[in-house]
Amino acid sequence: MTKPLKIGIISYRSNPHCGGQGVYVRNLSRALTNLGHRVEVIAGPPDPLLGPSSNNGPQLTMLKTLDLYNPDDLFRTPSLKELKDPINLLEWLGVSTMGYPEPLTFGMRANTYLKNRLDRYDIIHDNQSLSYSMLSLARRIPVTATVHHPITVDRRIAVQSTRSFIKKAKHLRWYSFIGMQKFVARRLKHLITVSDYSKNDIAREFDLPTNRFTTIPIGIDTGIFYPLETVKKDLSGLIVTNSADTPLKGLYYLLHAVKNLSKRRPVKLTIIGSPKKNGGIERLVKSLDLRDHVEFTGRIDNDRFLQEYARASIAVVPSLYEGFGLPVGEAMACRIPVISTTGGALAEVAGDAAKMVPPGDAKALETAIDELLDDPKERDRLAGAGYKRVMENFTWETTAIKTAQAYRKIILEENCK
Repeated sequence: MTKPLKIGIISYRSNPHCGGQGVYVRNLSRALTNLGHRVEVIAGPPDPLLGPSSNNGPQLTMLKTLDLYNPDDLFRTPSLKELKDPINLLEWLGVSTMGYPEPLTFGMRANTYLKNRLDRYDIIHDNQSLSYSMLSLARRIPVTATVHHPITVDRRIAVQSTRSFIKKAKHLRWYSFIGMQKFVARRLKHLITVSDYSKNDIAREFDLPTNRFTTIPIGIDTGIFYPLETVKKDLSGLIVTNSADTPLKGLYYLLHAVKNLSKRRPVKLTIIGSPKKNGGIERLVKSLDLRDHVEFTGRIDNDRFLQEYARASIAVVPSLYEGFGLPVGEAMACRIPVISTTGGALAEVAGDAAKMVPPGDAKALETAIDELLDDPKERDRLAGAGYKRVMENFTWETTAIKTAQAYRKIILEENCK
């Protein structure tokens, strides 16, 4: 019988309710423990909500940070006592100068926590902090890192999305941590990514050989996302699970498509989450006069989330780029027909089970929505094909099995040096 592994997973900011990285840590750690492995997640705020730590579940160790991105106390001023800690001071100075220091500083904190505890683990798995500290750990224990997608793409789209020189400079400053991530990724011998599309893009953007990567697709939590037949459909209802002002997510184009559709047919777009106050998306909804056609749900629990999916006739994923594309898989798991762009790995996830359009094309989104709202047979066909695709290809058990296999290969190679 194969001996269970002792795994440490490092995650610097892993909101379990938003963003693929938080979902990844939460579900991978649970699935690995279900296979019999011992997993400790070393995380910063917010709490990734792994559930109660026990012999049957992952252990959670929360490291104290300044938590300057806490929405309840955003960019607070730390006390003098807090700033006596050199890592805290470095983090505060980074944020104060419009940078994003958390990947660096959390890696430093994780290294401090782990340096006298490495005998507890067979391998350390970094969830895309790619902090310099990972190289220090890699000299003493096998280390791998998941790179979900090349963050250089986010930077490029953010810079291109504005004409303001000042805003371009702010974006470049915010993404200044990319230099560190490239440096570290080039020196780690073993990397994991979530799609072949991401693998090829990361290899090109970070100047890495593709044979350094193992591709392991993300799973979908089918305990949360599943068909719910008791909710009445809104035959004009659309759903999108991204309310972010981030240009990468493409909500701008979907809102323009909805505006044009609303001129000739009933249409209602439900957006899961809330827009940034006085941000670009909120201003766009007002300028397009879409308040009667768009609803932001705010933060909702899983039961409400499932009901919103069930009520919608179509799920739309308008992203310009995704390293994997959880919203596609989650909608498919709910047996909802999907319209998605081909941005990044979205086509790889969707296969032939979604209606695909080019990224950054409001007219193409408009046409696709129009056509699918008028074709109930095609909606039903896509819904069935999508559900089947998730069940056959994207479960967290499969992801955990493949990840554990990758761990064993890495450990063997490191021990044979």
